[in-house]
Amino acid sequence: QVQLVESGGGLVQAGGSLRLSCAASGRTLTLYRMGWFRQAPGKEREFVTAITWSAGNTYYLDSVKGRFTISRDNAKNTVYLQMNALEPEDTAVYYCAASNPSSYRISYNSAQHYPYWGQGTQVTVSS
Repeated sequence: QVQLVESGGGLVQAGGSLRLSCAASGRTLTLYRMGWFRQAPGKEREFVTAITWSAGNTYYLDSVKGRFTISRDNAKNTVYLQMNALEPEDTAVYYCAASNPSSYRISYNSAQHYPYWGQGTQVTVSS
């Protein structure tokens, strides 16, 4: 099992920045990918970004490319999401997620790829 704890959410004005962190514990040696999803009120949970744990390959939702950056610190078992130029449309609960190699046949942008989830952290962008 892998446990995930997010931090760093909050309220920011449009155009501002926030940095989310997600610390993994437990069976971290089995990590394959870590990612971030978000869910706005009344909407389905959507993929935002992901990173492969070993190679560091990154993937992004089109609407956040150039504004959001995912990174990882393998020594700290932590993944970060740097969010710049935030827009009101980015307002959502952001969830950290992690997978192990058994998920490799499932697309990285599918929630089904990730068996482990954090509790979520609220990001609110005011206009």
